[in-house]
Amino acid sequence: MRVKYFPDTDTALMEFTDNEVAETREITENIYVDLDHRGNLVSMTIEHARTNARLHEFSYQEVAGRT
Repeated sequence: MRVKYFPDTDTALMEFTDNEVAETREITENIYVDLDHRGNLVSMTIEHARTNARLHEFSYQEVAGRT
């Protein structure tokens, strides 16, 4: 997964796969998801990311599952 932030437009792009985008769906006026031809999530775009996604608090945490 890659996260890119474009400060000039305050846009965050989260890329989950490198699959070709077949369709873009508008979730809200500021959130869009790109899907491949099978309906799998390829990427998600968040407009006005500092406000809508609290981007200044971005962190990553892997939570171990039970075995």
